[in-house]
Amino acid sequence: MIMEHESEPVRGLPGKLPEGERMLWQGAPDWRIFARTALHTRWIGGYFGLLALLALVTGSPVGAVVTVLGGLLCQALFAGFAVLVARTTVYTITDRRIVLRIGVALSTCINLPLKAIGSADLRELPGDAGDIALTLTQEHRLGYAVLWPHARPWRFGKPQPMLRALAHAPEAAKILTKACASASATVRKDSCDRDLAPVPLREAAA
Repeated sequence: MIMEHESEPVRGLPGKLPEGERMLWQGAPDWRIFARTALHTRWIGGYFGLLALLALVTGSPVGAVVTVLGGLLCQALFAGFAVLVARTTVYTITDRRIVLRIGVALSTCINLPLKAIGSADLRELPGDAGDIALTLTQEHRLGYAVLWPHARPWRFGKPQPMLRALAHAPEAAKILTKACASASATVRKDSCDRDLAPVPLREAAA
């Protein structure tokens, strides 16, 4: 059986890199981090736990058992989805662009030129993990539904692509910052009527 991604000429990319373009970094979501931070499995587990406790307090042990089983099933479904997202997602940073290969049911590759990135927001998580949200300087037609779950939460009007649930987010952020700074310097050198500052990397609140 041949899987869809086995036919990729380069893992995570729709084709071979053009001559002169270099790959700087590749990564994917960690499914455990993704389940905890994107799907909020801890909160959901706590919710079902409270419901089970309430059922016991009100004298309904059968209801408590049913609630616990429902909670376990819900957690299993979320964990399965998180594993699929981790297996089908590849984030790639080159010296010219960021490529997001995303999609569990229908795979797609999204190319984001580095010169179109205005800023990158790093949200640090425990254990060197984190998310990197990208603010674009150019208009794009990427809808929130197309990007989800690789989109910054609650930014529906102007969706922000996000490299989500990275196990070593600061390392990826440093590579991205240097790549964007280099790309901005190239743009300034090639165009006298345009001035782009190196992408600022800051911590994101959400």
